[in-house]
Amino acid sequence: MEIQNQVKRTLSEPANIALVKQVLAANPELGRTQVADRLCDLLELEDLLGRRQQSSCLKALRKLEQQGHFNLPQGGGKRSAPSPRRLGAAVPAPVGVPAEAGSVRGLELVLVAGAESMAVWNELMILEHPLGAGPLVGRQLRYLVGSVHGWLGAVGFGAAALHLRDRDRWIGWNAAERGAHLDKVVGLARFLIRPSVQCRNLASHTLSLCVKAMRSDFERSYGYAPLLLETFVDTSNFRGTCFRAANWIPVGQTQGRGRQDRDREAAKSVKDIYVYPLAEGFRHTLGLPVDRGLGPLGIADGLDGDQWAGQEFGGAEFGDGRLTRRLVAIAGDKAKNPDRPWTQIAKGDWPAIKAYYRFLDQPDDSLVTMGGILQPHRERTIQRMKAENTVLCVQDGTDLNYSSLEQCKGLDTIGGNQTGAKCKGLHLHSTLAVTTGGLPLGVLRGDCPEPRPKPPRVRGRDGKLRNARSCEIPMEQRKTFAWIEGVRDLNAVARQMPDTRVVSVMDREADLFELFDEWRGSGEVELLVRAKCDRKTTGGEKLFDAVAGTKVKHHFPIRIPRQSARPKRSKQAARSARDSRTANVDLRYAEVEIQPPGYIAQQKRDPIRLWIIHLVERDPPPGTEPLKWFLLTTIPVTDVGTALQCIRWYCLRWRIED
Repeated sequence: MEIQNQVKRTLSEPANIALVKQVLAANPELGRTQVADRLCDLLELEDLLGRRQQSSCLKALRKLEQQGHFNLPQGGGKRSAPSPRRLGAAVPAPVGVPAEAGSVRGLELVLVAGAESMAVWNELMILEHPLGAGPLVGRQLRYLVGSVHGWLGAVGFGAAALHLRDRDRWIGWNAAERGAHLDKVVGLARFLIRPSVQCRNLASHTLSLCVKAMRSDFERSYGYAPLLLETFVDTSNFRGTCFRAANWIPVGQTQGRGRQDRDREAAKSVKDIYVYPLAEGFRHTLGLPVDRGLGPLGIADGLDGDQWAGQEFGGAEFGDGRLTRRLVAIAGDKAKNPDRPWTQIAKGDWPAIKAYYRFLDQPDDSLVTMGGILQPHRERTIQRMKAENTVLCVQDGTDLNYSSLEQCKGLDTIGGNQTGAKCKGLHLHSTLAVTTGGLPLGVLRGDCPEPRPKPPRVRGRDGKLRNARSCEIPMEQRKTFAWIEGVRDLNAVARQMPDTRVVSVMDREADLFELFDEWRGSGEVELLVRAKCDRKTTGGEKLFDAVAGTKVKHHFPIRIPRQSARPKRSKQAARSARDSRTANVDLRYAEVEIQPPGYIAQQKRDPIRLWIIHLVERDPPPGTEPLKWFLLTTIPVTDVGTALQCIRWYCLRWRIED
């Protein structure tokens, strides 16, 4: 595997800096370009086609001059602003473009190779692309999208991003490996289908043509074939549908910094990252180990023996390798004794106990956070999800009671009792990924938000002040917003695995119109929620009556486990004891359209079309409350098999409480 010839790295070597000084001193008559040419010859700075790397050499020399290593000859004065070659008039609009890409006559990619085609490309980009014509950087290729109907669009390739966290994690290379092989990644910098062209599937079809053509064209132009393409989608304006349709892989998001963000201002918009491998086994070609990167991972891979803690947490990025090693050690020891406090696990080893609490006692700006600890395990979980056809992502919330920690600050009130005593703690909202057979794949998310402010005081119709009702508080400030945040996170995860179906399973607390409205706007994951609210439907009936009034579709027995009695708690109703039994249940299902609640209707939201499944026990024992479930789902339930599948999936929700 050829390693990228990094001109700046070569020139930065002490011996070569001395050589530059020698060339400058011995040849004061040479200009900058001539100095660069002389150095290219002396140091054999050539590309794979044997051409001098003059541009890269000049750029590296300017950088080294800024660092104070030497003084270059005076430049040729102030550089004029770039003036791209143009037509002088807009490119004529295409004529008679059909509605489907398959019907376009003479669709082709035309490699931009001369002044005339360059002028057309520039004109299209300057007038019709949101980012204009560039400039592109690095090794470049440009194409025009041609047809019998006229020019339909244009495409431009350039250098890949220097640093891209999520891309680099997906590839699995370290900084040295990235520096050696980054030139094997090429960026799709401009992609334009002209706004006037309304042709279904043309964008994805054009992307497929690009993939087929650019690798060989690039090799002819630069002497080697790239291995991977990358591009970015600004999700504030676009959804990236054409890239998913063309089998590009979403691998994460940018940090909003861009190529020139030296001051780390992150002033750019955050964009989704897509990649497309141009060669099978590209990691092997790069010389990377087979287990590198974020590809699919078997459910048991790396979980055997004493190595699992290193596999699951060894990638934690805390800025200090000692902290990462400490996390791995803690995770391994806790796994062997999951039900014991650390003081018992340490068995009196006082240095180990102190190290444990030092690890936890971090300043507010530390990278040792709940999210930072979970991140490497989350990435491995996503890899295991990619190996499954369908994954159930169960969300749930629970309260962590820290009332006994009298000196702990920043806790929320999580409950109370009849005497007025308050329980202090944190609310944890988490997402557990499991297979359709119930095997856990890992924890995707765990969030303990800061205590929410008390409800504001508002004036009621009677003129008296009262606490605002939940519907009067912005959605983002409600406790139930955690369910929507969980779905948004799953949308981002689902975009990384187009071949895996992701279903979010939630209990009755998640029965929110806003949750289904969120799904309507994204639709990356399916929702399966136990219904709590008997909503109005567009048919004039209440939701539960709408399905209960339909005919029984299926009848079957179901095993009900024993249930212990539970007294009333601050946020839980009392529960009576129940013996185990086999219940005979009726199954109904129907498609419904639910109306937005009154406080949302004024926002002019449209009704939402869902499916509801009704399960009710027939002839329960005397004195026993019958089993009754209503499940709302975005999955089309058109037959008994799908309904039973949804019921089985919802039964696996209890895995998060195990």
